[in-house]
Amino acid sequence: MISDPFAATEHNRVASGLSRRHRTGKIWQAIFFSATVIGLVALVALLWTVLDKSFSYVAIEYKVDPATLSSKPLQELTNAELVNLLEANLSKNRFRTLDRKQTLTERTHADLLTLIYDNIVEPRALASYSMSQWIASSQEIRAEVAEKYPDAKLEFRAWINGDFLIDPLSGDPLQVGVRTALMGSLFLILITIAVAFPVGVGSAIYLEEYADKNKWYNRIIQTNIDNLAGVPSIVYGILGLAIFVRTLAPLTSGALFGNADANGRTILSAGLTMALLILPVLIINSQEAIRAVPNSLRQASYGLGATKWQTIWNHVLPHALPGILTGTILAVSRAIGETAPLIIVGAATFITSDPTGPFSKFTALPIQIYNWTTRPQEVYRNIAAAGILVLLISLLTLNAAAILLRNRFSRQHA
Repeated sequence: MISDPFAATEHNRVASGLSRRHRTGKIWQAIFFSATVIGLVALVALLWTVLDKSFSYVAIEYKVDPATLSSKPLQELTNAELVNLLEANLSKNRFRTLDRKQTLTERTHADLLTLIYDNIVEPRALASYSMSQWIASSQEIRAEVAEKYPDAKLEFRAWINGDFLIDPLSGDPLQVGVRTALMGSLFLILITIAVAFPVGVGSAIYLEEYADKNKWYNRIIQTNIDNLAGVPSIVYGILGLAIFVRTLAPLTSGALFGNADANGRTILSAGLTMALLILPVLIINSQEAIRAVPNSLRQASYGLGATKWQTIWNHVLPHALPGILTGTILAVSRAIGETAPLIIVGAATFITSDPTGPFSKFTALPIQIYNWTTRPQEVYRNIAAAGILVLLISLLTLNAAAILLRNRFSRQHA
């Protein structure tokens, strides 16, 4: 017990202050915890919505029921039997037209099945019901379909499947695939990384190891790089349109290399535009990684007689590489989901041919997802959800590869 009144007062004041600080700390802890929970709930809700839409029941109406064409499933018929089906169910003019485009007997089994579905079966998706809707009210959905679409069949459909990944884009939502868009996105990311990574790391090395920070022009360069990291992506799209699509069209179209289609709206222009977009982020993160390397390593290297470049190459870069790869992951994650710059530089909303090189016309997964979500039919929401899953899986795969590479370098220089 404290007998001194002054000491007792001081003790009470300190105790009161400590109690108040503890309460404040608990309040902030609760706020931070709530923010984390809200973020997790939002993420789970997003994933649930995407998964819910990726699996659905669809009311499909057939012009000709595929079960009436053959006693066996169409997928089990041989190529010759499929050709006979086409000949028996199409007019002579239509059959000859298809044969002139490409000899039917030389087509693949998948091509022949597509022709049968497009020209004979002609399925139409009339309505789509998500899994949550089906679980909650399957009987009401059956009654609604029977009343509104008496000739339609309710079929379960997993929109994300093997055919969805390997089929090209199509105007028919029941036959659509993402192969063309997926190939376009992969080409785009490869070009973006091939250009942005060496330029970004090289710029970071110059600014951190060589540049005199007291020089006014180096300060201007650094300030502009910091500011460019916050520029809206659509501005980079306008810049790419002016420089790569128009000014450098002979190069980006391939005209200088004999490409007859002298149009700068190619995957090379898009890749260069995306490289400009992620360069500021890549440079800033690389600078931070290089700055984090202990200066004692540099001094020890100089003390053993190494040159500045030998020190950078053999000591600074290996220790900074895990941080540089982290910045690269963040930058590529931004690039793979961008849409606005691609629209401006000429990404196609519908194209069925896969990109074969840097001078090809192209589309990308974000473009197709945007295109599908703007369609009025509900079935396109399901396709967009499946496309989002493919985009997320692609992004996670690329990030996982980069993280494994980063961890490998981290262990080597631990």
